[in-house]
Amino acid sequence: MASPDRSPIDRTRPEVPRRDIRTVLIANRGEIARRIIRTAREMGIRTVAVYSEPDRLAPHVQEADVAVPIGGYAATDSYLNRTAILDAAAWQGADAIHPGYGFLSESASFARAAVDDGYAWIGPPPDAIAAMGDKIEAKRVAAAAGLPILPSIELVGDDAAQWGAQLESVGYPAVIKAAAGGGGKGMHVVTGPDELAEAVPRARRLAVASFGNGTVFAERYVAHARHIEIQLFADRHGNVMHLGERECSIQRRHQKIIEESPSTAVDPLLRQRMGDVSVALAQSIGYESAGTVEFLLTDTLDAAGLPEFFFLEMNTRLQVEHAVTEARTGLDLVRLQFEVARGDPLRLTTDTVRFDGYAIEVRVCAEDPTHDWLPSTGRVHRWRHGPTPGVRYDDGITSGTTVTPYYDSLIAKVVSHAETRDEAAFRLGRALRELHIHGLTTNRDYLVDILGQPDFLAGATFIDYVEHHPPVPAADDPAHYEREWQRFNAIVGPHLAAAALVHQGRPDAANPWPFVPTGWRNVGGTVREMRPGETTWRITETQNGFASQTVSFLRLGQPWEVTYARVNRDHPMAQKRSTESTTHAPSELFNVTINGPTGNTTTLVELIPLDDEVTLVHFGRRGHRCTVNIVGDTFYVNSALGQSVFTELPRFAEHGLAAAAGGPTAPVPGRVVAIEVAAGDPVTPGQTLLVLEAMKVEHRITAADEGTVAEVLVSVGENVDAHQLLIRLEE
Repeated sequence: MASPDRSPIDRTRPEVPRRDIRTVLIANRGEIARRIIRTAREMGIRTVAVYSEPDRLAPHVQEADVAVPIGGYAATDSYLNRTAILDAAAWQGADAIHPGYGFLSESASFARAAVDDGYAWIGPPPDAIAAMGDKIEAKRVAAAAGLPILPSIELVGDDAAQWGAQLESVGYPAVIKAAAGGGGKGMHVVTGPDELAEAVPRARRLAVASFGNGTVFAERYVAHARHIEIQLFADRHGNVMHLGERECSIQRRHQKIIEESPSTAVDPLLRQRMGDVSVALAQSIGYESAGTVEFLLTDTLDAAGLPEFFFLEMNTRLQVEHAVTEARTGLDLVRLQFEVARGDPLRLTTDTVRFDGYAIEVRVCAEDPTHDWLPSTGRVHRWRHGPTPGVRYDDGITSGTTVTPYYDSLIAKVVSHAETRDEAAFRLGRALRELHIHGLTTNRDYLVDILGQPDFLAGATFIDYVEHHPPVPAADDPAHYEREWQRFNAIVGPHLAAAALVHQGRPDAANPWPFVPTGWRNVGGTVREMRPGETTWRITETQNGFASQTVSFLRLGQPWEVTYARVNRDHPMAQKRSTESTTHAPSELFNVTINGPTGNTTTLVELIPLDDEVTLVHFGRRGHRCTVNIVGDTFYVNSALGQSVFTELPRFAEHGLAAAAGGPTAPVPGRVVAIEVAAGDPVTPGQTLLVLEAMKVEHRITAADEGTVAEVLVSVGENVDAHQLLIRLEE
């Protein structure tokens, strides 16, 4: 799959002085910091981590050789604090700085300051960063190097009519982008001039918050296209090679969630064309180290009858998805970065790299796809990988980590590698189903769904994929009920049974006779039923002394009832299990009835504890190896089927007055970045009241009903807690 290398290693150039790297400061956090630590340690390089106040117990802090606090909660006070980072490097005697990705990784001024202070910068030269850092200037440089570009224009002024006039040369639909940005942050698609009044200020606001520069531009938007990127590597001796392509078309909010290599849409000739122009761009700016040139690949042909593609931007850093290329090539790209920074020449060319099989990566994010990708924060009670071979986990969390709203939602990357694309997809799906994620809501289930969808497996992956394959079918979609019924039969039913039956077996300090089987009663009686609020808990006497019990759970906001009772001793299955008890693990038999919004069933369930954590659940004729982790009133059930989360409803509703909020509350902790109403303003349903930023994503807080603003309770720049009242409305 290699394409010819247009820049063979030049041994005639003047010798580049070599420098040792003994201590590296990692100006980053999370999974990329841990990733750099891993390679540095294998190279005998001492590592220095920096950390903000929320990250003082983070895994990268614990794993580095030494960690230095740089204070603050917001990124501007810590990971974007250049002075604090350089001071930490000087204090710890570092001779190199690795910026990872994000934060200061594409800051030409920070790179220049590091170089001027005598540090080896593990990245491209500051001038190369500057050439590609401004996306408007980068398009000009790319066009001069012969790369095809889309029509675009900088948006100036503060008047929507003025922006509309400027956009006439670009046309609609268009995408508004931050000139200093990257990673999809702050991008907004507009389909007409009436959308500019909201989109442009919003893009500028996010550009200032994320990159410190509010310049934005408009670019022609191509919806039915693929996002293809070429991985580059260059040394200080003038040698540049490319390592093939990655396809990153499946995105939400213009940010990637699935990446793969090779692309099903790229053949050897197209790979060579895209690789050649990427190498030419790198050579034109004197590039060094790792870099990625990103393109839109359309489904149209140019005048020569060849697939048409357009330059988007160049990322002058290591990419989040670099592990995909590592899986296919067997190379360690972070090691190559260190070697280039030391002055070593590249040991390979594109022709000599071996490309093997298929690799797919997913980004596991702390967010809820079913609620407009709302961020999820909190303590991770359990983070555990499954035993799937051929899978790599690059994670930034461990059990006990607290995920905060101050940084982006990426918590881990999971990468599979296999001989075929289907095998890689199925392997990755299995790995995700086996992953224990307790304490956070994530996009894991949606990623599993995508990996098994016919369109994905057929390679029909375009940048509008998520739009056409939403996380949950609409309630009026005929596939909705069928999907939920299948999920109930396959996953929810066995997991509910496991939760309820493990629940009944928990030690109960209130039970004065712990030797008595659960559900035993020594007095007769009739059915008793208690309904405190929406909770139902029934105890029904049976003739042999065992009682049936009903416990109520919530799953995804929907109520489920599980009624269970021990099977009579004279039941044939119970007698059979009794005779086997001397040679097999002891088991218990229950009749279980499940009632829920999408399914009702009654079946025989056998519970076999295998150890303190693992229970074998035979649900009817199917056996499932389940683990049940109980945290407070929340039950996390994992099996090969995946993970289910149930919240036990209280037996007795807590009495107390429910406070009437009288207006919208914050769905998550975050920072107020815009307020669009004032006291006395009338509001209509769906109207934006204010904008909240959490995990580098803006969330519009809207009015649910008609009313009048009585009081605005927060101000721009203020940090708010989850469920905090933001605006008080009057009917």
